[in-house]
Amino acid sequence: MNDSPTTPQGYGHDAKGAAGGTNVPDGKVNVAHSEPTSTIGGKGHGPQMIAFELDGQQVEAKTGETIWQVAKRQGREIPHLCYSPEPDYRPDGNCRACMVEIEGERVLAASCKRTPTVGMKVKSASDRAIAAQKMVMELLVADQPARETSHDPDSKFWHWADKIEVTESRFPAAKRWQGDASHPAMRVNLDSCIQCGLCVRACREVQVNDVIGMAYRNHDAKIVFDFDDPMGESTCVACGECVQACPTGALMPSAYLDEHQTRAVYPDKKVDSLCPFCGVGCQVTYQIKDEKIVYAEGRDGPANHNRLCVKGRFGFDYIHHPHRITRPLVRLPNAKKNANDQVDPANPYTHFREASWEEALDIAANGLARIRDEKGAKALAGFGSAKGSNEEAYLFQKLVRTGFGSNNVDHCTRLCHASSVAALMEGVNSGAVSAPFAAAADADVIIVIGANPTVNHPVAATFIKNATKRGAKLIVMDPRQQTLSRHAYKHLQFKPGADVAMLNAMLHTIITEGLTDNQYIAGYTEGFDDLKEKIKEFPPERMEAICGIPAETLKEVARMYATAQSSIIFWGMGISQHVHGTDNSRCLIALALITGQIGRPGTGLHPLRGQNNVQGASDAGLIPMLLPDYQPVGRTDLREPIENVWQHKIDPVPGLTVVEIMNAIHAGTITGMYIEGENPAMSDPDLQHARDALAKLEHLVVQDLFVTETAFHADVILPASAFAEKVGSFTNTDRRVQIARQVVKPPGDARQDLWIIQELAKRLGLDWNYGGPADVFAEMTEVMPSLNNITWERLEREGAVTYPVDSPDKPGNEIIFTTGFPTASGRGRIVPARVTAPAEIPDAEYPMVLSTGRVLEHWHTGSMTRRSHVLDSIEPEAVAFMSPKDMRRMDMRPGDFIRLTTRRGAVEVKVRSDRDVPENMVFMPFCYAEAAANLLTNPALDPFGKIPEFKFCAAKIERAEMRSAAE
Repeated sequence: MNDSPTTPQGYGHDAKGAAGGTNVPDGKVNVAHSEPTSTIGGKGHGPQMIAFELDGQQVEAKTGETIWQVAKRQGREIPHLCYSPEPDYRPDGNCRACMVEIEGERVLAASCKRTPTVGMKVKSASDRAIAAQKMVMELLVADQPARETSHDPDSKFWHWADKIEVTESRFPAAKRWQGDASHPAMRVNLDSCIQCGLCVRACREVQVNDVIGMAYRNHDAKIVFDFDDPMGESTCVACGECVQACPTGALMPSAYLDEHQTRAVYPDKKVDSLCPFCGVGCQVTYQIKDEKIVYAEGRDGPANHNRLCVKGRFGFDYIHHPHRITRPLVRLPNAKKNANDQVDPANPYTHFREASWEEALDIAANGLARIRDEKGAKALAGFGSAKGSNEEAYLFQKLVRTGFGSNNVDHCTRLCHASSVAALMEGVNSGAVSAPFAAAADADVIIVIGANPTVNHPVAATFIKNATKRGAKLIVMDPRQQTLSRHAYKHLQFKPGADVAMLNAMLHTIITEGLTDNQYIAGYTEGFDDLKEKIKEFPPERMEAICGIPAETLKEVARMYATAQSSIIFWGMGISQHVHGTDNSRCLIALALITGQIGRPGTGLHPLRGQNNVQGASDAGLIPMLLPDYQPVGRTDLREPIENVWQHKIDPVPGLTVVEIMNAIHAGTITGMYIEGENPAMSDPDLQHARDALAKLEHLVVQDLFVTETAFHADVILPASAFAEKVGSFTNTDRRVQIARQVVKPPGDARQDLWIIQELAKRLGLDWNYGGPADVFAEMTEVMPSLNNITWERLEREGAVTYPVDSPDKPGNEIIFTTGFPTASGRGRIVPARVTAPAEIPDAEYPMVLSTGRVLEHWHTGSMTRRSHVLDSIEPEAVAFMSPKDMRRMDMRPGDFIRLTTRRGAVEVKVRSDRDVPENMVFMPFCYAEAAANLLTNPALDPFGKIPEFKFCAAKIERAEMRSAAE
């Protein structure tokens, strides 16, 4: 059992941690914590120092520090090629370039691996050491292409050759290998390879993708991909870690090379910023040439430690795509709206004409104002963006609430984690994660349920894989198998839609076998007795038939989770995108609360955020029933302080959600919309219904980078700025607020989103005069307690700060709920969940289950990634994934066209065989406009989170050509 006090201690931001918690008003976000926990991993006291002599000078080494590391700290340079000082690369010592002499020892030592002992005398620049270093370099230079025609004359290798003054060799060159240009993003030229092994460690130990290895023997030994396959045909996931690690140019981004495989592109500027894609929040250094991004390198940010995925490293060029809108567009008078109309993004002038900013903004604002004034505030609605900055999200929801006059504002969290947030707010009064994904490093048991991190959060997945390599037990729970499954102790492949039955069976085991943490339950929770009574209905033996997992397996996993010193749960949209999504999340919260697996290193609850700023946009108030910091609009005591800051009254009635807004358009109660950076014509369920709604609007203003499927139906399209073209703060899935810096200028006459929102606000009668994102952030800190002790200046100085923060001079708290919860009672609320069937189950007519999601190379609705050359080259066409058994049963082969039909529509798409998909299921990505999966999905809503059931609906499949022939 965990040691816990019998009463809650120290809630909120009170300095002394006073007992109780009654001072925290219900509904007020004030995240509970105690002392800052700024570093994940590592335990014990300060390092023991080891005194030794380096080049005649007395120095000290920390425990575990190598001679090379001490020398570096002392300002001495020792050559190194196979060693990388970057995070998570272990020294190997195979290149022998870093040899040093140690007094009393017969042979030289590799300084990158050797740790000093007390009294040791080391010479890094003795005649013997320098002679060895020169000989190593000369042997290596012998096998390199001539520098002037080499793949990277500016490589780390040639840098050290210059330093050592050995750039030519008297030795004959060995036979080398032909180049490999099979990958669209990277080039393999092993004639420059020195077999240092850095790419192997990058692939197998850092990213844990296990693609690159060393094959063959003796002088035939070489770096290979899989079974010596071409890189482009291997299982490489294009994370690019090997390219970033390679010291010679044997592995390089193809964008740097000419047709002769010689480097021809050298950036003229570098800018540190962030990745624009998923919620991991990787820090990136962008390489710019002539105002165009040519490459992206990972930085040692707190979320990624230099790591990137294929989207972050190679998906940046969408901002330079010729489809970019560079001037405002206004619909032509004769271009009538039709739900099924198509607009060519390369030639929108069939439906639109160019306009000046003044004209376009006037038309946009006048149309919105007319509807507001003639039909009332609730005839308008707005969709903000989780891809924009915190400041943009904040201003957007403020514009809707004060300029339109209602709370009809929402964004994509309604379609991804609304049910998770609903359950978390109900249980712990905080919609944020309790620990970062890096907490996996301290976990003994890791549960990943309803998530596919290697596809959706690849960098976060690397830390989970790292944890399994050091011995953590990984349990993956999902109807589909996945790449992470091969690292798992067990994969529980439960029946689709049976999450609650499986999780309740685990709760039953933990409670009936006495594996609960009774001290924690007594001191920190409420509602346990109700759960204990209701869980009697869910013994594993009975739930086995419902969820498809053997009772003994359910019991084993439950025991493992409950009895481990530290267990953590990660979940994704496979949990939330159901009509019982809130109940799914309630079960996970209950698991953590009854076992005390929360508030300590290696424990917690972490719903992985899908878009780069879902957390920040939600925090900022892009939610129809909640103001900034999740403060209910109906609570007068919480609403009035914001009204005082805004100098404007706020409607106390909650607004409509995404799907409800579409229904209201069909009902005729909403007739005007403002949509910034969202694409509901691709992301909403039952797309035909959504597209019909958009086409029916009297006035639609769309602010975006491209003429998206949503913009087809716009009256005015305002050209926005891309992520790399703006400055702003973004909050990742870990609650980490980070600064994104402008990398390049917007093209043509495209403008900053903050400026556009403010110009529309002025035309709607609001007196706004923000000088930039810093001014907006300053106002956010006035109404959002979660941002206490975070200033714009601090973000610029530190780059990243995790909230909550105790004081301006302390780091943020990565682990929260260490001493209770920010609820009225100070306790976490346990809420029992009942087994609820999906809204639509398979039958004789529709016998299969359709589930939707993402693929690694593409993201969200594809408007960005499908305009990235590399990403679209790797995954260029729409596919549906099916079990090989189902394909054999239906006499289908990979590449055949199938017709996939549900009660809402049908699409024709190529089929791909995938052993990870269970029988009687088809999985389909929703990013392909030509085969839009959401034409098929069910708009049925979870009653609490009001999130659609994207993950489950009944479907039928037939061969497309057979059906055509029959007709």
